[in-house]
Amino acid sequence: MSATVAANDYRPTKRDYSLIGRDAKRAVEIGLSAAQWYHTDVARKQMKELMKRDDSPAIRDTLIWLGVLILSGAGGALLWGSWWCVPFFLVYGVLYGSSTDSRWHECGHGTAFKTQWMNNAVYQIACFMIMRNPVTWRWSHTRHHTDTVIVGRDPEIAVMRPPDLARLILNFLGILDAWQAMIDMVRNASGRLSASEQSFIPEMERHRAIRVARIWLGIYVATIALAVYFGSLLPLMLVGLPRLYGAWHHVMTGLLQHGGLADNVTDHRLNSRTVLMNPVSRFIYWNMNYHVEHHMFPMVPYHALPKLHELIKHDLPRATPSILAGYREMLPAFLRQLRNEDYFIKRELPPTAQPYREEFHAQGKSAAE
Repeated sequence: MSATVAANDYRPTKRDYSLIGRDAKRAVEIGLSAAQWYHTDVARKQMKELMKRDDSPAIRDTLIWLGVLILSGAGGALLWGSWWCVPFFLVYGVLYGSSTDSRWHECGHGTAFKTQWMNNAVYQIACFMIMRNPVTWRWSHTRHHTDTVIVGRDPEIAVMRPPDLARLILNFLGILDAWQAMIDMVRNASGRLSASEQSFIPEMERHRAIRVARIWLGIYVATIALAVYFGSLLPLMLVGLPRLYGAWHHVMTGLLQHGGLADNVTDHRLNSRTVLMNPVSRFIYWNMNYHVEHHMFPMVPYHALPKLHELIKHDLPRATPSILAGYREMLPAFLRQLRNEDYFIKRELPPTAQPYREEFHAQGKSAAE
């Protein structure tokens, strides 16, 4: 269960999400940046067991992922020109444009496989497919975990306040995200990084981001050339376009991670959401539906997150029972934030939980409806 609260007893504050703007400076000044976050107490022995690396689950899941990806892509290509190709490309698209969102994420943490070259290989492949520069996003995601949903510091806030609903809808087809990714790739390939990118990518790593962008740009140019040469969209249906028509699942699940919840807090129980999902979505999402648990303990591999959930759920808000239930909670909050961007959903903790750390609450105070 969750109680909804709105900050109605003070003047709403316009948020500045720029990584080099007013709120970025303020977050550092008041100690929100690189703060001490709340963690549920877990016995050292239990945590050591949960953090144990194991190649087997990730090898199994990766072989299934790549196998179905290849078979569905081959089926779509062989049946190209008939309606029978559609179900094959629907499967191929989700595995290309959605499951890669969780693969780059977990392998970027270095936790999916015990063997690091396996993590690196899947990370590079998944980053290309999801169109996220592996250098940029490695450092971006480090900042996301250090300053989760801290305005002006977190570069991965999916839904800003007030929410841009048109953008959210378009991104279910990957349109705006893919377009921005192409702009970033061309800019990086030309040797330029934005001021925001420079704010979190170490100087010694920037040349690698540029090199990767140039390689990727070459691959896309070659794919487009093939499509023009053969007079067919098929090459682009296999490389590039799946980032659009297969994006819907990763957007659907990704919005639930933090959407509608508190910002500028130092307790992941307040700003992250755990959602119980069906087995297919959990496979595509690689258990990132256990999102409070992942943020509290990011070094726990994806395959151990269900065990971690059972171990610490006494200290967490009740898990949202389904994707549909998550949207029933989240969408009304988005609509309220159109009128009052300080509105948020406050998670209700069980009696067995440690209390909230309220000292860094978004605007200092809020009033229950």
